Amino acid sequence: MAAPVPPAETASVADFERALDELEALVIRMETGELSLEASLAAFERGIGLYRQCQQALDRAELRVRLLLDPDAPEHAEPFEPEA
Repeated sequence: MAAPVPPAETASVADFERALDELEALVIRMETGELSLEASLAAFERGIGLYRQCQQALDRAELRVRLLLDPDAPEHAEPFEPEA
């Protein structure tokens, strides 16, 4: 039986998925070419922020996987809370 997923992890996964969905929607809107220059710049700026948010979440996930696969990691290692 799998261990229950802590609420913080569930929230971070949901946040990642929401950010990725919003980023994809922004890209689609920008690709249509129907946005004004001002709206395109605002969408691009928002997209950069979303990209960075997604990248940080992926970096944290990769670190967790590396720690789980590390044969030298102590068995009693406790999960860490990522910096906000």
